[in-house]
Amino acid sequence: MKILVTGGLGFIGSHTVVELVNAGYDPVIIDDLSNSNIKILDQLAKIIGYKPAFYKLDLCDEKAVKDLAAKEADIAGIIHFAASKAVGESVKNPLKYYYNNFFSLINILKAYDGKAISFVFSSSCTVYGQPDVLPVTEDAPVKPAQSPYGNTKQIAEEILQDIIAAGTAYKIISLRYFNPVGAHDSALIGELPIGVPQNLIPFITQAAIGKREKITVFGNTYNTPDGSCVRDYIHVVDLAKAHVAAIKLMEPESFSGYDVFNIGTGNGSSVLEVIKAFENATGQKLKYEIGPPREGDVEQVWGDVTKSTKKLNWKAGLDLGTMMSSAWAWEQYIAQNPL
Repeated sequence: MKILVTGGLGFIGSHTVVELVNAGYDPVIIDDLSNSNIKILDQLAKIIGYKPAFYKLDLCDEKAVKDLAAKEADIAGIIHFAASKAVGESVKNPLKYYYNNFFSLINILKAYDGKAISFVFSSSCTVYGQPDVLPVTEDAPVKPAQSPYGNTKQIAEEILQDIIAAGTAYKIISLRYFNPVGAHDSALIGELPIGVPQNLIPFITQAAIGKREKITVFGNTYNTPDGSCVRDYIHVVDLAKAHVAAIKLMEPESFSGYDVFNIGTGNGSSVLEVIKAFENATGQKLKYEIGPPREGDVEQVWGDVTKSTKKLNWKAGLDLGTMMSSAWAWEQYIAQNPL
C-alpha cells in the first residue's frame, strides 16, 4: 500500500517514513525543503535500504498538488505533516502560519477528494490550551488557542470534521501530539532545526556540543513543582509508530468518519527536569539561565493516553533517558557529518 507523506523529510515525517517501511508500506514523500534538508533522503536510504520516491513540491501551489495527485493516483493513505510549526514564530508572524497551514491542507484534501483514502492529520496538544484537568483527555474542551500555530491546528481539525459531516469518502484520524523529541537509534536522522532552535531539546544538544553558549529557561514562576513549564515528552520513534497504527486502524471497511487520539506518554516533565535528565543520560553538564516567560506558552500539559492504548492499540515505550541519549547521539553525528 502506497502512503503519501507530506513534510516527509522533516523531523517526525522522516521517522514515520522509516516506520512505514518497517510495517510493509510504500511511502511517497512530498516536501518543499523550507524547513528540512534534501540530504535526509540519503540518510533514509541508509536506514531502509533504498531511496523512497520524493517530490519537491509546495502544497500551497494548487496546480502542482493537482498534477501530483494525477501522477500518484493509487495511494491508499495520506499522512499530513507539512506545516509551519513554531509557537513563538507564529505569534510574531501569524499570516505565514494561516496561509501555509491552511492552504497546504485544503489543497491536498481537494486533490484527492472523492476517493476512499485514509488521512492522518498531524495535530497538537496545543488545541487544549491550558486544560482545567490534568491529564487531559480527548473529550476535554478545545479552548481558545494561545498562539496562531495552535489556532491553525484547532481550525484544521474543524475543517476535517466538517468534510466528514458533508459525506466525504475520506477516513480521517487526527493525532494530537505532545512534545516529540529524540532521534532514530541509528543516529542517522533526528531533529535538524534551521537557524536558532525553537524547541528545547535541540537547543540543549547544541549547547552541550558548544554551538550555543547556554540554555534559556523561559520562566520559573509557573504553578508547577519547580516553577518551569511542564510538558509530556514523547520519543519521535514512538510517535512515528502511532501514525502507522492510525493507518492500520482505518484499513477495515468497518472504520468510517473521524476520530482523534492523544499521542504522548501520559507523564509530565518540567524544563528543569529535562535538563537534569539530559545531564544524567549523557554525562554532559549544561549551562542555563532563567529568562522571562515566553508569549504563547502553556503552563503545563500532559495527556491521558487510555484511548490510544485501547482503541489505537498503541503505547509509548521509550523513556526520557532514551529520548535524551538518542538526541545527543544525533547531535554528535551531525557534528562529525554535517548535512
